[in-house]
Amino acid sequence: MEYLPEPSAVEITKNKILCCECGIPIEPNPANMCVACLRSQVDITEGIPKQVVIYFCRGCERYLQPPAEWVSCALESRELLSLCLKKLKGLSRVKLIDASFVWTEPHSKRIKVKLTVHGEVVGGAVLQQVFVVEYVINHHMCDECHRSEAQDFWRSLVQVRQKAENKKTFFYLEQLILKHKAHENTLGIKPNHGGLDFFYTSEGHARKMVDFIAAVLPCKYQHSKKLISHDIHSNVYNYKFTYSVDIVPVSKDSVVCLPKKLTQSLGGISPICLVYRVTNGLHLIDPLSAQIAEVNSTVYYRNPFQSICNPKQLVEYIVMDIEPIMDKERKVFPGQGQISTRHVLADVWLVRASELGINDNTTHTRTHLGHVLKPGDSVLGYNVMDSNINDAHFEKIDKSKVQDVVLVKKYYDKALIRRQRAWKLKHLADDEMAFDRETNEYNDFLDDLEEDPALRQNINIFKDASKAIPVDSNDDFDPNMPHVTLEEMLDDLVIDDVEMAES
Repeated sequence: MEYLPEPSAVEITKNKILCCECGIPIEPNPANMCVACLRSQVDITEGIPKQVVIYFCRGCERYLQPPAEWVSCALESRELLSLCLKKLKGLSRVKLIDASFVWTEPHSKRIKVKLTVHGEVVGGAVLQQVFVVEYVINHHMCDECHRSEAQDFWRSLVQVRQKAENKKTFFYLEQLILKHKAHENTLGIKPNHGGLDFFYTSEGHARKMVDFIAAVLPCKYQHSKKLISHDIHSNVYNYKFTYSVDIVPVSKDSVVCLPKKLTQSLGGISPICLVYRVTNGLHLIDPLSAQIAEVNSTVYYRNPFQSICNPKQLVEYIVMDIEPIMDKERKVFPGQGQISTRHVLADVWLVRASELGINDNTTHTRTHLGHVLKPGDSVLGYNVMDSNINDAHFEKIDKSKVQDVVLVKKYYDKALIRRQRAWKLKHLADDEMAFDRETNEYNDFLDDLEEDPALRQNINIFKDASKAIPVDSNDDFDPNMPHVTLEEMLDDLVIDDVEMAES
């Protein structure tokens, strides 16, 4: 008796046919040809160029993306791969399965991309093919770099000027530009006598900078244009635009003398006032009554005034005695303006630091710094009556109501503060900003940042890795001295290529 084999042992055979070209057995397909013969007969990559030219600008290190857009792409990045695939014209006739870079020498000016595509051939058969496309990099200067290399590359100019003796306003403006990235579209920044020049390729970028300066500093500006060329056939005009921005000639810690009309509109404030802050307006305080007022650009240029004492004229005094003035002792006048709640009025008796121990005659004055001063402290102030003041508004006021000394701020040991300073500021390029940052004016600007927390809110402050943060265990550290807290400092991003390569 014969037994049937198990079902699992039955070999299931498939019908095969012979290739019409080489005659080997193959499984049936619509083309009746093996894969090798199909590849020899049909090329699905026909019409796709195997060598393509892409353009690269060496000035700004960007690639040209047709028709006229320049994009920044790193080598072997996703953006560069997308740019290369868009350059292939016949790629839409096949189905792209995979794309990857083939390593080439970085200085060979060649980029190779390996592509895997599927394509339908004779009779509906699907064929897969792998091929390499070589991209040749040609150097071509973009329009922006071409204009910068030409003689008349700029189309708009913003001239920022301030008729003042110190440059702290421009140090402050530099930090505001960096914080808000207002210099991204700038072709160049050129220092000039009394200010800075910003160059742009279009009027819109220049107008944006003017609006930014007007929003952060009190100023006024004028606009002009100059005809460069004119095409009479197409009626096209080529202009150069110039914006002249004039910042108010008053800086922080300056003493001003207000016009009589302006003092009446500000609530009867005293004509002799101190500028304790400059933002988009001038913040004034009356040392005799602690009355405060704010003067914006419109009000200032309607009733202009000048500084009668500048920070370079500050004199150091020693506080011998101080008596705070209570609120009930203050004289309140009808229609008086706002009184500051952050300051305390006090009567102070002073002696010049240079005359301490030589001249025992004290000078009496009234100040708004009663909340920070105590006997024995050093304070900076102006000797108004002994100063040579040439101001038309100052000549019209009653000199008997002007106090001899106007105190500005408490004086600290600058050497100790600067030695403990563990923070830094970023700057524009050194070749663009020619103001010397090692001068006393720049150091005074840094001191103002430490003493005024409200001023630091508009500026990015970074940790200085080269200096250690002072701690309470340090005997030299005084918590009462003005300092920037660790929470206000930002971490400075530093990319070290050597460390990244070793990791």
